[in-house]
Amino acid sequence: MYDTIIIGAGMSGLAAGIRLAHFDQRVCILERHYTIGGLNSFYRMGGRDYDVGLHAMTNFARKGDKKGPLAKLIRQLRFRWEDFKLAEQNGSSIRFPDMSLDFDNDITQLENEIAEKFPGQIDGFRSLCAALLDYSDMDGDDPSFMRSAREVMATHLSDPLLIEMLLCPLMWYGNARENDMDFGQFCIMFRACYLEGFGRPYKGVRLILKNLVRKFRGLGGELKLRSGVSKIHVDNGRAVGVVLDDGTIIEGKRILSSAGNIETLRMCDDISEVDVARAGKLSFIESISVLDKLPKEIGFDRTIVFYNDSDRFHWERPEDRLCDVRTGVICSPNNYVYDAEEGELPEGVIRITTLANHDHWCALPEAKYRAEKVIQYDAAIESAVRFMPDFRRHVVDTDVFTPKTIRRFTWHDNGAVYGAPDKQLDGTTHLPNVFLCGTDQGFVGIVGAIVSGISMANRHCLQV
Repeated sequence: MYDTIIIGAGMSGLAAGIRLAHFDQRVCILERHYTIGGLNSFYRMGGRDYDVGLHAMTNFARKGDKKGPLAKLIRQLRFRWEDFKLAEQNGSSIRFPDMSLDFDNDITQLENEIAEKFPGQIDGFRSLCAALLDYSDMDGDDPSFMRSAREVMATHLSDPLLIEMLLCPLMWYGNARENDMDFGQFCIMFRACYLEGFGRPYKGVRLILKNLVRKFRGLGGELKLRSGVSKIHVDNGRAVGVVLDDGTIIEGKRILSSAGNIETLRMCDDISEVDVARAGKLSFIESISVLDKLPKEIGFDRTIVFYNDSDRFHWERPEDRLCDVRTGVICSPNNYVYDAEEGELPEGVIRITTLANHDHWCALPEAKYRAEKVIQYDAAIESAVRFMPDFRRHVVDTDVFTPKTIRRFTWHDNGAVYGAPDKQLDGTTHLPNVFLCGTDQGFVGIVGAIVSGISMANRHCLQV
């Protein structure tokens, strides 16, 4: 009998496991896949290591900082700053057809850019910054949390283009709702991207995952891979354990699930039908290009470029096609300020992410699926090079992952990267001892997912 069974060995599940194991709980993490990390994982192919999902970690903080999510998670999980060792971004850009805004990990640069390019908007921008919600409002108690971010921004800013440009990175990095954001989520992502900024470990996401697993197992936690949960068994109004795909029964006092809200309810054997319409829709395709030169050698020194090819930002699932390349994210892991002893990454890499339709991708026959990956890779690059130097003649290797890949690694309905648009901010379900963590609870991104695991473990699994 376990004190807590955790479903999913992604960032949130691993973090929750560490937090609970610190308090001598008997914890078991169950993962259907053969590897850890969910969408934020890594793989090796053709002699090269590839990160899945990691462009950057938001919420950058420097060693010794006391405030912010990164400092909180290091303190709560009892890590050292060196266990994450984040290198700071070179600088990023938001690029629309006739306007570009640069920003880095100091809000002053973005302020100066807005003062220069939108001079009539700078006072409004400063008043918007002052109106941001505190992190303590993440539980949704603040009545402004569910307001439309577009409506709130329009009370401070009168230029529609600036509103669209500011929304673009925030939606790309943490918004499950089409075309608009909850203002509470906007505040969280604004802080994460603009006020704190981006960083990345030299060794990528594998450094973080390996440290999480090492800490969890070192505290006596059990991690079972290839152990998918087929059913949460309910007796007399409480979960009493889980049944694995192979029929194994595991008993526990409580369950913490990072599988998603709808996906977790579907496992409960006291529920016959779930409302699948509540599942998220937004999924991505990512095209990875390995170059024979470093990106800066061909004139690209940006860490991340968020682009959109019209004055109105498009943020919705493409219904009539596989992908929508009108907007996207260009990222290079080379363009961070790594320590001198680490040096440069061995090869140049460009990653381009665009919106995609999960159902269309999953409906393709295998041969057509493979062919479309090539076609859509070319389309994504063709779109992106309008906003960056053309790197195509320097490409020596490629890989592409699609919503079908995301579904396989996360099991989220529709391959939804940021989960459902309506978050269960308190992490509760219809059962008194089954709780949610991860994207459907409300925190997104690597740091957000880890903080979600910690917060839900503290709130529901230690208050006994």
